[in-house]
Amino acid sequence: MSAIPLAPGSGPAAVTPERAQKRPARRWYRQPALMAGIVITGVIVILAVAAPLLTSYSPTAQNISQSLAGPGGHHLLGTDQLGRDTWTRLLFGLRLDLRIAFIAVLFPFCLGTILGSLAGYFGGWADTVIMRVVDIVVAFPFYVLVIALVFVLGPGERSIYIAITAVGWVSYARLVRGEILVAKRQDYVLAARASGLPAVRIMGRHLLPNVITQGIVYAMSDIVQDMLAIVTLGYFGLGVPPPTADLGSMINDGQNFLSTHWQLTTIPGLAVVAVGLGLSLIGDGLADLLRPGQS
Repeated sequence: MSAIPLAPGSGPAAVTPERAQKRPARRWYRQPALMAGIVITGVIVILAVAAPLLTSYSPTAQNISQSLAGPGGHHLLGTDQLGRDTWTRLLFGLRLDLRIAFIAVLFPFCLGTILGSLAGYFGGWADTVIMRVVDIVVAFPFYVLVIALVFVLGPGERSIYIAITAVGWVSYARLVRGEILVAKRQDYVLAARASGLPAVRIMGRHLLPNVITQGIVYAMSDIVQDMLAIVTLGYFGLGVPPPTADLGSMINDGQNFLSTHWQLTTIPGLAVVAVGLGLSLIGDGLADLLRPGQS
């Protein structure tokens, strides 16, 4: 019995370029980790952004007569030892720490991407100098070095940005450098170099768009690391000075009342865990979505 010939392009394995390009766009919402992370992080961000609309109290106003009040109708999570509303301070503390964490990740991302691109593309003395600096920074634990730098610079947002940038850029530099070393040997880069295009244009138009995705995925986990660093600094009194609401300072202030008013420390701690979980799930989902060969 003779086989019936199939029309060109009608076989089960025939996939047009248009369909191949649309698959990831159609199926990103089918990534369970990505969707769960977006939902968790989205709820937290909405609560933080809408903080002034979700409470009528001030995060810094004190009312000693209402100190250490339990959860109730007037104070959803009770009050702290100075009579400040815990729910209000939680919302504004999330707002502050998230803002610092998201901004703080941009500076090392940009600096590390630029230096990693220069080291990977040009090599030679530029690669040697940059990677030796990377080795020196990596030799010290991240949190220890950040705490030490903030201690020297003094508490405040500016010190946090400087410390995280000075320590965090090395991870992006190593990641981008490795990707550039592989990508610059590809045919499209060799053709661009043969055509006489300047190095800046080759890196900006041809290399970075193809290697930057790994840096973006890593940035999700880096935000978690920055968030933990900010909370740690606040716990040790090196973060944003009081009376500004901060999750780290809330945990520190409430630890003396853990046996009687557990919510003062536990709720801010759970908020940090929820932020870390949401961002980590987004990072895992993006890694699966952008993995080569993922359909």
